[in-house]
Amino acid sequence: MGVPEFETIRFEVAGGLARLTLNRPEFRNGMTNRMVREAREALELAAADASVRVLVLTGAGTSFCPGADLGHFVAGASDERLTSRDFHVATLLHEMPAVTVAAINGPCAGAGLGWALACDVRVMVAGARLNTAFLDVAVAGDMAIPWSLPRLIGAARARDLSFLPRRVDADEALAIGLVARVFPPDLFAHEVQEVLDGLLAKSPTALLGLKQHYVMAERMGLADFVQYESERHLQIARSEHTAEAFRAFVEKRSPRFT
Repeated sequence: MGVPEFETIRFEVAGGLARLTLNRPEFRNGMTNRMVREAREALELAAADASVRVLVLTGAGTSFCPGADLGHFVAGASDERLTSRDFHVATLLHEMPAVTVAAINGPCAGAGLGWALACDVRVMVAGARLNTAFLDVAVAGDMAIPWSLPRLIGAARARDLSFLPRRVDADEALAIGLVARVFPPDLFAHEVQEVLDGLLAKSPTALLGLKQHYVMAERMGLADFVQYESERHLQIARSEHTAEAFRAFVEKRSPRFT
């Protein structure tokens, strides 16, 4: 897959893994319209690439993304206009075929938090903080936080964090279910890679099938989903990947998926 040159992000694909790095470290990876558009373009490439099984979203340097780069906008820096399509970064992260992981390596707020919440899995570095932040700058927000946040931590707590914005540290984020794991700074890169390697070691058929199950479960009633899931389960269970996993379990070895 040919990867275009981007100005505000880095995007790489290798070995089934796509890496999308928000790359304005001198501005703490503050979001500009160009970054939104480039992230959308990169995610569309990943979603269309059948080789991509896992995608990790992170920030360059020591910040994930504090939301919009307000200094950039206040200064009237030239930037491009966004279309409604560009705002579907959250949709792509949540619904693309690959499993998406937000590696929150530093401060994460506003639209940056919206992108992290849209991912399938969130891991966070100890010492970082999260904040919805939108009301603090007199906007109602974008990037789907009112859709994602209640599904993760419940409606009442989501409204509290949205209407009364505050900084949530890593320990609280873990306790309330905002993130799955917290790692110390000196081990963060290593532990994130362990998470990614663990996902990439799974059967591609089962991994991508399970991701699709979660996407479809949000769209269906229970009975319809059980029908869909059972039909897909029977297909996957007849696959060579499942046969290999069964053999490996009996033979007490790691499976070898092709």
